[in-house]
Order: sequence, then structure tokens, then C-alpha cells
Amino acid sequence: MRIVVAMSGGVDSSVAAALLARDGHEVIGLSMQLYDQSDGHRQFGSCCTLDDLHDARRVAARLGIPHYIVNFEAKFNETVVSDFVREYAAGRTPIPCVHCNGDLKFATLVERAAGFDASLVATGHYARVEHDAEASRYRLLRGADPTKDQSYFLFTLTQAQLAHALFPIGGLDKAAVREYARELQLAVADKPDSHEICFVPGGDHATFLQQHGIPASDGVIRDIEGQVIGKHEGIHRFTVGQRKGLGLSSPIPLYVLDIDADTHAVTVGPRGALDKRQLSASDLNWISGAPPAAGTRVTAQIRHRHQEAAATITPLGADRVSLIFDEPQSAIAPGQALVMYSADEVVGGGWID
Repeated sequence: MRIVVAMSGGVDSSVAAALLARDGHEVIGLSMQLYDQSDGHRQFGSCCTLDDLHDARRVAARLGIPHYIVNFEAKFNETVVSDFVREYAAGRTPIPCVHCNGDLKFATLVERAAGFDASLVATGHYARVEHDAEASRYRLLRGADPTKDQSYFLFTLTQAQLAHALFPIGGLDKAAVREYARELQLAVADKPDSHEICFVPGGDHATFLQQHGIPASDGVIRDIEGQVIGKHEGIHRFTVGQRKGLGLSSPIPLYVLDIDADTHAVTVGPRGALDKRQLSASDLNWISGAPPAAGTRVTAQIRHRHQEAAATITPLGADRVSLIFDEPQSAIAPGQALVMYSADEVVGGGWID
């Protein structure tokens, strides 16, 4: 079978390609150039840099498979970077990896795969997809390695996209992936994982956002009673739950509780004030294609590294949901992704209001 593999230049996508080639499939490697490579994005370990593209090509040569680089700069800027800037300007905390993985990579690669007469697209995500013949639908499941599971980033995938999706390393743990890469003598076997936002040099969000149109804009910092206790130089410097960098003197630790984009006011308070049981989320994607019944029990994550917590959901039409946790959860941040599970299966997800 002819399969297109999205090759980022890391060990995971490299092993995904290797496993498919080993199983006798006709593998075609595609790497995405996502942003201008001339503006400092060359540091080792960051995602999708010029060095990563070179690593992907070396792996493809080692495996004896064709490799192509496709330029997605314009679409990446439109789909991922522009959204990132807009969300911070609105006082929200975006998670660009979701837009990149679902809205850009899968949506676009499925189209490109058709051009190669390939029906499947494989990636190096730690997730699994299964076909439920009885229900006549596809199920998106957590990866077998709980420490590396990436199903959280894939909740936007539709049934049509899952029908074309393969996750060859989804049933493996990271140690097994690296060991297989060493056996094949792949140069990326011990390459560090990338943890930063690839298009923000050095992780300096404030500078990046100001360079992309968000001006420094003075505002006030209020306490939980509404009293002004400080000033700031832009709401894009804050996120709900933040403690460091507030520039305040207080007898107790203070955390960001709320960001008001209209008034440019930031509200801070004690740690306990971050705890909430209820949220709403919009732009829902239900993996089955239809919302579940009101009262459905799920476990939910409000951040990638958040410990999933038991909750009850009430769909509000097709693309919104109200969710009540059994126990209060800390720092529910507007703009972050809410992802809901039934055991290991992704029920759906959306964006926290």
C-alpha cells in the first residue's frame, strides 16, 4: 500500500516511516516548511527547522524512500500564527499545536496524499485509531505510553480524516521507539524531543507578539476586591494561573485570575481563587460526528499535562458544551483546549470560553 508519512525530522516520525517500510508498504516522506528559515529558527531540538528538514531527508535516504519538502508557510501563518496572535490580543491562552496538527497537517496532507495516489497519511503521534465496524465509525484513542500520549492535540480530527490516518508508533513507548531507531542506525535515534512553540524564538512570547502587531498597552492590575494594586505593559504578557512576573509585592503569593481584553485589566488573587468546577467550551468537534447525550460522564483535560478529572457534560447544540467537574480544577484558562475522554477514547474537544 502507498502511504504518505509526515516526517518532521524527529525520532518518532522517522520510526513511523521505518515501521511502515519494514512492513512492505510503499512509503513517501513529506516534510513541511512552515515558516521563514532565515530568521533564527536553527536551534537544535526545535520543531520544523532547516536542521529538522535535513534530518528528515537523511532518514529517508537511510530507509530508501522518496522524500519531498512542501512549502506551507502561507497556510501555517494563516492557520496557526495569526490565530496565536489574535488569541493573546483577546486575553486568551492559545495552544497552537492543536491547530497545527489537526487543522493544518492532517487536513492538508490528506489532500497532498491524494496527489501521490496514496490513501493513507501516517504521523509519529503517540495515539491510536481503530475502526469500529459495528458502529461504522473510527475511534481515536490515547497512545499506549501514558507519558507521551498526544491524543489531546488531535481532537479536531474528523471521521473523514481519521479514515485516512495511521499512527504506527501509537502502541509503543518512547524507549522502544528510540531502541528501534538505534537498531536501524538512524541519526535521529537520540535526538531530543521538542517542547517549545516552534515559531517563537527562545520562548519569548511578549517580543514575538509585539513584533506581530500587538502593541505594548498599559493597563492596571486589580486585586480580587477590585482595588488597583499595580500596573502592567500589556495583557499579552499574562495567562490565567500565572504567578511569576507580576511585579507585585504581597504577603501572600498572587496568581492571575482573569484578563479583561476590553479594559486591559488583569485581576490577581490567592491560589484558592483559581479553583472552579464549571466551564463552557465552543467550536466542539465530536469524534463520532454527533454530540453525546446530556449527562454523559467523561474524564476531561483542560491542559495537555493536566491530570484528567471526572466530569459531567451537557452539549449545548452541536458545537458548544457545558461541563461540571466532580472536584474543583485549578487555572481553567480561556483559549486552552478542553478534551473529553471515555476511558482511552477521545469523545471530543473544543476551546474553553
